[in-house]
Amino acid sequence: MPTDPVSLTADLIKCASVTPEEGGALVLLQGVLSEAGFTCSRVDRGEVSNLFARWGEGANGRTFGFNGHTDVVPVGDADTWSVEPFGAEIKDGWLYGRGATDMKSGVAAFATAAVDFVQDTPPDGSIVLALTGDEEGVAVDGTVALLDWMDQNGERMDHCLVGEPTCPNHMGEMMKIGRRGSMTAYFTATGVQGHSAYPHRAKNPLPAIAQLMATLAAHTLDEGTAHFDPSTLAVTTIDTGNQANNVIPAQCRATVNIRFNDTWSSTALTKWLEREMQGVAALFGIAFEMRTQVSGESFITEPGELSNLIGKAVAAETGVTPELSASGGTSDARFVKDHCPVVEFGLVGKTMHQVDERVEVAQIHQLKAIYSRILADYFA
Repeated sequence: MPTDPVSLTADLIKCASVTPEEGGALVLLQGVLSEAGFTCSRVDRGEVSNLFARWGEGANGRTFGFNGHTDVVPVGDADTWSVEPFGAEIKDGWLYGRGATDMKSGVAAFATAAVDFVQDTPPDGSIVLALTGDEEGVAVDGTVALLDWMDQNGERMDHCLVGEPTCPNHMGEMMKIGRRGSMTAYFTATGVQGHSAYPHRAKNPLPAIAQLMATLAAHTLDEGTAHFDPSTLAVTTIDTGNQANNVIPAQCRATVNIRFNDTWSSTALTKWLEREMQGVAALFGIAFEMRTQVSGESFITEPGELSNLIGKAVAAETGVTPELSASGGTSDARFVKDHCPVVEFGLVGKTMHQVDERVEVAQIHQLKAIYSRILADYFA
């Protein structure tokens, strides 16, 4: 009898696995996969729980991998939900619960597809499932830890599919063959505190940092590339912490977040930010400091074998040929791309991270069918 992806999704939703809590989700999956003949290893690091599962011997044939996460974002105010956030209630053809869309349904779909496939038509090759509990967090001990462990233990994937929700409005609409890079820059401007009635005795950092933020926000980084939209910079905060209306503060802070395409690297952007900062510092006579945090570089998996395989399976099951896109935020594909070619495909993501997060039950079955066809075509 085929393994039911909806029941497994519901069971996973009932695991309150808010990052970094495992919540029983990986224990549940380990039981399902072990029973189907997968060799499972827990790859926990720090406070994060991870699971590596393999069916087949690595030396025989090719290895197809799935990557996904079982951790979820917090529910927020539970009183604003119309259902119990971890109740996995089905209403009017929709399965409700935190993680229903992002991405316990995707994990359940590829896990059940893999279980049925190895039992019904054992392939000449291997299937790997790399599952993390740290995608929604800082992501340093999740998929990164799994890939480190794989390198240390001689484990490889030849190709990988990340099951994140990728379709904006309807099933089959889009797959992700790349992602923009993401970095944050934190600025501190330091002047001299003083009385607002005697501004000549102070050195106000606020006009300087306001000028820097205006300059950065007005700059056109690029016009986009073949697979990417134009890079963007957003000013996300300007803070002084000043509670007095008659005091010129000594210090002010501001933050910008940049999402960048393959025109840029984080190193090149850092150099540009430093030039702009030093120009404003010299103009106003204000001391500046900058600290950057890079979440990931931009990358692209060139259209070819893997994207063709997935596109063919999606079109066969949905009647829709997916667009090849590199839009959106970051995902764990940014780590997998250093290991093997990687593409993302999953459900419609409209409700992810929202109150009353939910997924159409029919879409879960459809996604499993797509993943099953991908496996069949890959090992044909």
